Amino acid sequence: MFESLTDKLSSALRNLRGVGKLTEENMADALKEVRTALLSADVHFKVAREFIERVQTACVGQEVLKGVAPGQQIVKIINDELVRLLGEGTNELSSARPLKVLMVGLHGSGKTTSTAKLGKLLKKRGYRPFVVGCDVYRPAAIDQLEILAKQEELGFYSDRVSKDVPAIGAAGLAAAHAANADAIFFDTAGRLQIDSDLIEEVKKLRERIKPDEILLVADGALGQEAVNVAKAFHDALGLTGLILTKLDGDARGGAALSIKSITGVPIKFVGTGEKTADFDTFYPDRLASRILGMGDVVSLVERAQENIDQKEAEKMAEKMRKADFNLEDFLAQMQQIKKLGSMQSIMGMMPGMSGMQIPDDAEDQMGRTEAIIKSMTIQERRKPDILNGNRRLRIANGAGVKVLEVNQLLKQFQQMQKMMKMLKGGGAKKMMRQMEAMKGKGGFPGM
Repeated sequence: MFESLTDKLSSALRNLRGVGKLTEENMADALKEVRTALLSADVHFKVAREFIERVQTACVGQEVLKGVAPGQQIVKIINDELVRLLGEGTNELSSARPLKVLMVGLHGSGKTTSTAKLGKLLKKRGYRPFVVGCDVYRPAAIDQLEILAKQEELGFYSDRVSKDVPAIGAAGLAAAHAANADAIFFDTAGRLQIDSDLIEEVKKLRERIKPDEILLVADGALGQEAVNVAKAFHDALGLTGLILTKLDGDARGGAALSIKSITGVPIKFVGTGEKTADFDTFYPDRLASRILGMGDVVSLVERAQENIDQKEAEKMAEKMRKADFNLEDFLAQMQQIKKLGSMQSIMGMMPGMSGMQIPDDAEDQMGRTEAIIKSMTIQERRKPDILNGNRRLRIANGAGVKVLEVNQLLKQFQQMQKMMKMLKGGGAKKMMRQMEAMKGKGGFPGM
């Protein structure tokens, strides 16, 4: 979502390299470009103006520290201001047990899915989650919530007959208590736009269940409209937090940068994909780092710790060190990597890699590579040298690809094995030349 903003900010700050001191003169053009970049990202004009004023005040007259380039110094200042803009301080949920959370939002914001996602996240943290379907208007809304609850093994209650939302909420609360749940989520109805009926219904439900948290699920792709929606809900209900969804899209990201400043309500969670695992606590400092192209190594490591088997990873590392790495190992490694998320999201977390262009069909290519290897026998995966023409044709037919793609995979795997042997034998420089020679030849399909 922030690729364009990252590129523009990097371009704006590049001109400050080499100057001995940050002054109003050499800052003027750079800050003008930064302001233009923020406005282009759909950041509220008032927020953009105040941001630039704070950065300018912090920068002007500062002596450049020894060994620190002015560009690096201003990046630090902008990073601090971005963290402040995104919402410094705590974004923790209430410590109440049982924790009662009222979920509100408009149609299409991802409210029902976010309810299940938050339940799954808190389950990992030791809670016993329970979801209550209070959306009696949208077709199949209760069915969707029930399916997600069953998928994630969350407690569930609904009433498909009654239209009395406060009564449904009270009955759901009683059912949750009976099930010994200590985190109860109430998924309410949405509208295409905010209206008095919607607000009154949610107010009545709020009075009946007395929630500890009222979280608005806002579509990050809506830009400034998401900010307006958040302000209207906050004025009516007194929100305690925000969940921004669709941060994996190609929208400009202005909502994330404006919403805390305009509403005063902290962003507590973010949704970064359609799967229930694509959801996490919001960390302002980590997002600021990603916006400035510095990656988010902490989140990447946390995701790896959560999804990758440590013993298996150590075993694989030892195989690679000994250059004893076959196609079966490669398949296992690729399946582990897929657990971390899309290739684009992984690159966004790696310092200096956020602007790297991933081919549009990269995920499809990875799928084809996986299909090719799975079409091999165990013996063929472990000893690719036995793959003659007939075997390759059979594998191609089984994977639904051309023989050429099978040949390409095997050729590139052989090159990879050669590089591992070079590294084992101390030929690091020779290996680097080999890697340079492979540039532009595609690497492993999908990798």
